[in-house]
Amino acid sequence: MTNLEKYLDIQPEIKAALDARKPVVALESTILSHGMPYPENLDFAAKVEQVVRDNGAVPATMAIIGGKLKVGLNEADLAVMCRAENVGKVSRRDVPVYIANGHTGATTVATTMLMAEMVGIRVFATGGIGGVHRGGEVTMDISADLQELAHTSVAVVCAGAKQILDIGRTLEYLETMGVPVLGMGTDEFPAFYCRRSGHKLDYAVSGPAEAAAILRAKWEMGLAGGVLIANPIPEEYGLDFDEMEGVIQKALAAADEAGVHGKDITPFLLAKVKDLTGGESLASNIQLALNNARCAAQIAAAM
Repeated sequence: MTNLEKYLDIQPEIKAALDARKPVVALESTILSHGMPYPENLDFAAKVEQVVRDNGAVPATMAIIGGKLKVGLNEADLAVMCRAENVGKVSRRDVPVYIANGHTGATTVATTMLMAEMVGIRVFATGGIGGVHRGGEVTMDISADLQELAHTSVAVVCAGAKQILDIGRTLEYLETMGVPVLGMGTDEFPAFYCRRSGHKLDYAVSGPAEAAAILRAKWEMGLAGGVLIANPIPEEYGLDFDEMEGVIQKALAAADEAGVHGKDITPFLLAKVKDLTGGESLASNIQLALNNARCAAQIAAAM
């Protein structure tokens, strides 16, 4: 028996859309608070919500603010998340602590998925998922995003896994957990900033309608769990895989030297990569996230 209502704060537009069974797309807030600098993140927040609207769905940006599960953020909420003062990074394990103590935190892929499922949102757009970290076979540093995909029935549209991760082991983990991975117009898993990773996929879909049909079939049969939809960054914004690999090796060495680990590692590496690419990686990050929002809205509209 749950008592969700006392913890949830759903924007009226989103509640009305869900009640009317209109398409809604979940968006995360970690990309705002921990993935982009201010004020670029505030500009991005407005743009990504508009892209969702332009493609036939209602955006629902998620966050935890003052101990409330926020489904949809107003202008004041977005400003709080983008200024990121005393804003934590909240994965599944952190949620009850943040709620009980009235804290404010940005939602990761895992937390955005669980909040989306709580309110009945089936499609979620993000930049890239977390996964098995390089060296994860020794450290056991594996993102909670993968377990969430295994048992939470939400489709995640992303540009693949971040290239800072061990992509091969990430895909092996997803296969073991029974998570379908669909390539949007591609049979190769993309690597966030890069359209290719060298890892082939079993299933490529031709477009949003085919993806929506697969989601319907899975969930109508009662097969619980998520689906990962890998949507490559648009060609004109993609970065060279081999060049990025060199940059990432430098960023990993810097993280090792600084003793950074756990949930701090991804923000550290992304910031380092941004510095090493002269801001080029941030520009690509913005474009891939907008592209994923467009794709997610089209899938939600086809459901």
